[in-house]
Amino acid sequence: MSPRMRRIAISVAAASMSVTLAGCGVLNATGSSDEASPTKGNDITVGLLLPEKANTRYENFDYPIIKRKVESLTHNQGRVQYANAEADAGRQAEQLRQMIDERVDVILLDAVDAHAIASGVKKAKDAGIPVIAYDRLAEGPIDAYISFDNELVGEVQGRTLLESLGSDASTSDKIVMMNGSPTDPNAKQFKAGALSELNGKVTIAKSYDTKDWKPENAQANMAEAIAAIGKDDIAAVYSANDGMAGGIVKALKAAGVTDLPPITGQDAELEAVQRILAGEQYMSVYKSYPQEAENAAEMAVAKVQGRDIQFDALARDKVDSPTHKDIPAQLVPVVALTKSNIKETVVADGIYSVSDICTTKYKAACAAAGLK
Repeated sequence: MSPRMRRIAISVAAASMSVTLAGCGVLNATGSSDEASPTKGNDITVGLLLPEKANTRYENFDYPIIKRKVESLTHNQGRVQYANAEADAGRQAEQLRQMIDERVDVILLDAVDAHAIASGVKKAKDAGIPVIAYDRLAEGPIDAYISFDNELVGEVQGRTLLESLGSDASTSDKIVMMNGSPTDPNAKQFKAGALSELNGKVTIAKSYDTKDWKPENAQANMAEAIAAIGKDDIAAVYSANDGMAGGIVKALKAAGVTDLPPITGQDAELEAVQRILAGEQYMSVYKSYPQEAENAAEMAVAKVQGRDIQFDALARDKVDSPTHKDIPAQLVPVVALTKSNIKETVVADGIYSVSDICTTKYKAACAAAGLK
């Protein structure tokens, strides 16, 4: 078994074990054994620091799911103290400092700048507040990490993009790469995974690291790429996420492109799902936000309550950051989202209803895709 497949298997096993333990009553154990001796009760505060609002997933999914799960796990006695940095690393450092000053019990941190936040993570550690890196691997003495297998995300994007070009894809095909923010360690992993699939098979004609993941920055970068390569000579566009894919589509249309090339994405945003149905975006990567968010909430509550068996079951993998080694982690699997599996993914998981997707503008595309 390859290392990546081993990581995926472990993460699935961790999720399964969590369910098993819950069924056995261990998750709510309050006995005096070493396995379940909570250090705090249910009246706890989980600090949640999310990085930005340009990507709609954070406000629409991550925060509300974590909030509901913490309340459920603590019989409505626990609370989530939430702050969003809106892509400002300095603001997030101040938000972290405030949570430390207010003595929250545990912090879930999705870093704007994984390196810059390290000193704040150390201050939390010195104050006795555990920090769990959420979705992005922050530097500093974090206690655990939960995210998706980010290199696998890039591999899925790259592989699916090649499939869109067909069996005759070659180095004569010019690709534009629109990577994520250079301050986000996940972006580097997405890029590495995509390049492992694309290198030697197509030509990367232009590549950009997009400041703050902002769609308008991706749109400007794409306009520059079109001017340099030519609007009719771009075979496909690798976009690291859906928000940037939307900016890329705008740039192509503004240049007069009517037959859009295949464009990738990530996050299964509603507008991206609709673009996929309409043929304006080829694919996205669906990541089960409920699984990531709910397991993150379980990890946070288990950590602060001293439920070591549950915590270890949820964090059975290990990852390394630039500052620390062997960090307990959970890596959640992902799936390529295309026109053919919308019903089996985002609809089946309750992320969107068919009525959410199939608005008046997209009714014909939904009917053609059998989505009803």
